Amino acid sequence: MTAPFDPPAAALRSIVATAIAEDLGVLGDITSIACVGDDETAVARLVSRAEGVIAGCAAVTEVYRQIGPEVAVTWQRTDGDQVEPGDSIGQIAGGLRSILAGERVALNLLSHCSGVASLTRRYVRAAHGAARIRDTRKTLPGLRSLEKAAVRAGGGFNHRDSLSDAVLIKDNHLGGHDVRSAIERARARWPGRIVEVECDDAAQVEHAADARPDLILLDNMSPEEVQAAVAVVGGRVPLEVSGGVDLRSVAAYADAGADYIAVGALTHSAPALDIGLDIDTGR
Repeated sequence: MTAPFDPPAAALRSIVATAIAEDLGVLGDITSIACVGDDETAVARLVSRAEGVIAGCAAVTEVYRQIGPEVAVTWQRTDGDQVEPGDSIGQIAGGLRSILAGERVALNLLSHCSGVASLTRRYVRAAHGAARIRDTRKTLPGLRSLEKAAVRAGGGFNHRDSLSDAVLIKDNHLGGHDVRSAIERARARWPGRIVEVECDDAAQVEHAADARPDLILLDNMSPEEVQAAVAVVGGRVPLEVSGGVDLRSVAAYADAGADYIAVGALTHSAPALDIGLDIDTGR
């Protein structure tokens, strides 16, 4: 069972408000104001034009909550549901001006989040349960909470949400310190936080495993190198793979014994799911 699309409410309200302000501009939807009567009503259907996974229903509901309280949004599908071309996802009913004013923002957010969820589902299936698929911080500025919620809706898991959430020690952080010293300093300064160490080769892996961080990140290694690292670590520390993973290679990395596979493409390269809004005005 996948997790629901549940970004923090305050973040969702802020993202939607910013997107609406950007799209409406100073005067609002001047085309609808000119061509549509302020008393006209309509019913619109959100329809999938492609196969994929839905995510972002709460974003659409929030768009119309802010656009016009007279607009009612109901759902036939929910976050995490698989859809096929032609499937009805939801219905929007109310003032036609309000429906049109929110159309593009609603579709942008729903299509983008559903695209992230759809790509995540493909990676999860390709890994066939041998490793957990996780996202990264390679997200679109301002949309991280929505994108990470979409990853969960697609069956994936989240890495840290921000630099405040966990310690990830890379070469650039070490300076004159060795890995063990860096881990000790991190745990002393941030007790209770997860401490992860990035490694580029087998020697670093062995050294890091002896220092017992919470996680070791295997950076840009081949599946064969990951398999060797798994043997060296011997279960002492969970292992995460990052870099160079795509849909063709994810199964090999999962089979190599990694516990987690981090994929930046889930958020920075997911194509939008094609979703349309079919409006019946009754004219």
